[in-house]
Amino acid sequence: MFPSSLKKKLEAAPLIAVLVVDDPEDVVPLARALYRGGIRAVELTLRRPDALKILRILVDEMPELVVGAGTVLTDAQVEDVKAAGAAFGVSPGFNPSVVEHARELGLPFAPGVSSPSEVELAWGLGCNVLKLFPAESLGGIKYVKTLMGPYGHLHLKFIPLGGLDEENFMNYLCEPEILAVGGSWLTPLKMIRARAWNLIEERCRAACTRCNAMKKENR
Repeated sequence: MFPSSLKKKLEAAPLIAVLVVDDPEDVVPLARALYRGGIRAVELTLRRPDALKILRILVDEMPELVVGAGTVLTDAQVEDVKAAGAAFGVSPGFNPSVVEHARELGLPFAPGVSSPSEVELAWGLGCNVLKLFPAESLGGIKYVKTLMGPYGHLHLKFIPLGGLDEENFMNYLCEPEILAVGGSWLTPLKMIRARAWNLIEERCRAACTRCNAMKKENR
């Protein structure tokens, strides 16, 4: 369900900033700070009343970013984020109805998985990119590698979320099974509410610098 062009964009800049935004007026300055810091992809969660409005603003005002929608839990939300122009959607868990509806509408979708059974169900519905959640609680990169034992030949890619931070995110990016990593540690809600754009930019730049250094070492 993830086209190769989208996967290439995420592979090139594999840090996805997970956003929870209360005020629509904050989203553009936040997105600009992220972009200046090197972030090229975001996941806006649908956890706030104005989330769809904010999603539309992001898509319209920041075409430089790959804008995804998170916490997509219903068929109606699939329709809403598709209409808003989201580049992809993700969910914390695996809901076959949501996955099938996303496929019908042509919305690239990464359902959340936490077990071999869910991996198989998602793959059976055509998913080639899966969100591993909650990644750290499940066992981190060791759990991913265990999963890939029986499923490596399927060439699945994972986006781990849940418990990632500046101390452990590089453990994931070093592994070929990982397409990208996501987390809210790049954009803490307290910093967003304080409109600490410079601090967020610095935090993102530090993470992107480490990521780019790793890429150079692996060439």
